[in-house]
Amino acid sequence: MKVTVRYFASVREALGTGTESIETSASDLGALRDELIARGEPHASALARGKAVRMALDQVMSAESAALREGQEVAFFPPVTGG
Repeated sequence: MKVTVRYFASVREALGTGTESIETSASDLGALRDELIARGEPHASALARGKAVRMALDQVMSAESAALREGQEVAFFPPVTGG
């Protein structure tokens, strides 16, 4: 299936892009993250399992277990603080 992936803040800076359209066989957000990590650098470092990375699905904060569907928008970004 095809999804749009958006990267924000330090994740975008590390990857050198803010958005891409990708073909994936991932069934949920966690599996998509693993697919992107498996691409190697710079994805492996920017999205590493040990890093705090938030995810959103169609602009709603989502858990890694959230199911993916054709045409959805996925966003990856570091945690942010207000103030």
